[in-house]
Amino acid sequence: MTSVTSTMMHQSVPGTSPMKVLGQLPGVLYQSADPFGAYEYSSTLFMRGFSQAQLGFTLDGIPLGDQQFNNYNGLSITRALSTDNIAGVDVSQGAGAIDVASSSNLGGAIQFRSIDPSHERGGTVEQTFGSNATFRTFIRLNSGDLNRTGSRFYVSYARTDMDLWKGHGYDYSDQVNAKFVQPLAHESSLKVFFDWSSTQQFDYQDMTMNNLQVFGPDLANYYPNYAAAYHAAQGHYPAGYSKAADPLDASYYAGTANRMDYLGGLTLNENLTPNLNWTTTVYGHGDSGYSTWTTPYMPSPNGAPLSQRIQNPGIERGGFTTALTRRIARHTIKAGVWYEYGQFTEGRYFSEVPLLGEGTPGNPTDGFPHNVFANPWQEVFHTNTFTFHLQDTFRITRNLTVNAGFKSMIVSAGNHVPTQHAALNGGQIAQGHLTASSAFLPQVSANWRFLPHHEAFFDVSHNMRAYPEDGYNTNVSATPWTASQAAFQSTRSHLRPETDWVYELGYRYVTPKLSALVSLYRVNFSNRLQLISSGSGINPVTAVQNVGGVTTNGAEVSMTAHPVNGLTLYNSFSYAHSTYNQNVMTSSGLEPTRGKLVPNYPTMMYKGSIAYDWHHLNVHLDGNYLSSRQLTYTNDLHVPGYFLANFGGRYNFGTYGFMKNFAVSFNIYNLFNKTYVATTSELGNNFTNTGYNYFLMGAPRQFFGTVSADF
Repeated sequence: MTSVTSTMMHQSVPGTSPMKVLGQLPGVLYQSADPFGAYEYSSTLFMRGFSQAQLGFTLDGIPLGDQQFNNYNGLSITRALSTDNIAGVDVSQGAGAIDVASSSNLGGAIQFRSIDPSHERGGTVEQTFGSNATFRTFIRLNSGDLNRTGSRFYVSYARTDMDLWKGHGYDYSDQVNAKFVQPLAHESSLKVFFDWSSTQQFDYQDMTMNNLQVFGPDLANYYPNYAAAYHAAQGHYPAGYSKAADPLDASYYAGTANRMDYLGGLTLNENLTPNLNWTTTVYGHGDSGYSTWTTPYMPSPNGAPLSQRIQNPGIERGGFTTALTRRIARHTIKAGVWYEYGQFTEGRYFSEVPLLGEGTPGNPTDGFPHNVFANPWQEVFHTNTFTFHLQDTFRITRNLTVNAGFKSMIVSAGNHVPTQHAALNGGQIAQGHLTASSAFLPQVSANWRFLPHHEAFFDVSHNMRAYPEDGYNTNVSATPWTASQAAFQSTRSHLRPETDWVYELGYRYVTPKLSALVSLYRVNFSNRLQLISSGSGINPVTAVQNVGGVTTNGAEVSMTAHPVNGLTLYNSFSYAHSTYNQNVMTSSGLEPTRGKLVPNYPTMMYKGSIAYDWHHLNVHLDGNYLSSRQLTYTNDLHVPGYFLANFGGRYNFGTYGFMKNFAVSFNIYNLFNKTYVATTSELGNNFTNTGYNYFLMGAPRQFFGTVSADF
């Protein structure tokens, strides 16, 4: 377990995704097309080769799903909690604790914790300015103790408004958090949490190697130049576009995402006796919204050569977790269950756009588009998730602790399709029911402090991931339901949920001046499901296939030193060699994937930082290097590695009148203005270099300043 503290969060620009802060840890890769990590479509996190869809995420024990864009059973942490309200993050790499409420926890768990209300009445105000007309405001009001029992609450509001760093469009969000804490007898408590968020985002242009070579990294969608997009859909392109392999695939008008979420949870932490604790969390979540993409591949009935494609995912889910923890002599025994019922709905529509000279499609974030002329499909998924866990932590001696336990899990999911248009879909779309279950998923670990400051540890776990869900041909996640009915039926009988065995052995050394960690791990991955894509990004042909086993061998080394008072030096190095165990037979023949590296994750990463505290001043410089990443399963195309550096400084002026902790901070992202490829695989990977191998560019150098104060 590694903890990311609020101090680490505060070194980043306020509003930065906590997922991006996790990228400082060895073995963790975070990528986004914008400097904040706010653009959710591009937000991807890998941990020891596992994608975020194969990890577990919770907030105060509330499951957040797998953090995928178009999430079907959760929501992004940036929409669940303002980053200013994060108390810390507990990261378990390789194998998450068996009591984590997740059905996707193959490679570890990330557990976010929100701050509790202050005992003192007051608040915090924060204002951030920066590149791309960035303007972010945050305010939090604390009630302080309302009575002798310590009842208290806070309410916070965050508003973020920024332009895209290339092209036109913006990223805008409003968010409200509230939390109430009621202390109870015997150090027990009742806590209630609420979140509301509303987000509107414009898309960056998906890039290919050909587009990068022909147009450069600043290629963007045409918005708001409707005439240029209209002419391009007719085959009339600006100068230079004829050099592109597919000029139409570089000529989109706009894409957007619009989401609104409500999330609430109540947690009762009751110490029934000095040695018996009962903790229960009840939660509910509702999500609605739509995404748009103006497509030149579907004309409008009025004769316009393009139209607007719309998808409207929605979530309604609720559930509970409950667990008893009993201490008996040297044993701590914990048993609990998690149940969730969820409904995920999604449909695809096409709306008519105006003829040239008769108006424009307008701002796609202003509301669900009118003039819908086609509804290719609508799907409704119903999911029941149940897990049971039992574990015992046995302190054998003062310096040796062993933990052993298991989890049972069953996830039953299916869909029905109330609307589908076979001519528009190319046939009947996937419809059916799948169950992922395992009665015994064991985990055994031990920690041995064999000398002062020295400890060794190991962990062995067996994990399973339920089948992910998404609509037809969405090209986002490796879901069996993305294909046609024929493809679904042909693969259904031999589909198996993804499973793995994870082995880890490590050594840790900790003193006030130096802490170091060495970790070796191996992953034996079975029944890996991969999203296989072909065709352009807006009109893809997708399928999900079991590509068999994957073997990963890796090592991580990290060291944090405090050579003199106020100075902190951090360095880490990670290596992961993750390859497929066999070739894959497809309708096109045998694909030579055996021994090939798994796409999207670098073999080597280095991360380092220098931080210095002097009185009220803090400055830090950090950098990271990652090696090349493969874009295809046969490794015939890759994106190059890069080194990226960031700088930040903060000065706390102390108390001025009614203001406390009055501070200013300044951050520079991408200090050396490096041009680099950020997100890969946002539209899936191909077996070979087809020309439609997509990625997103990273932002150039950016400047941000913040003024904050408590009162």
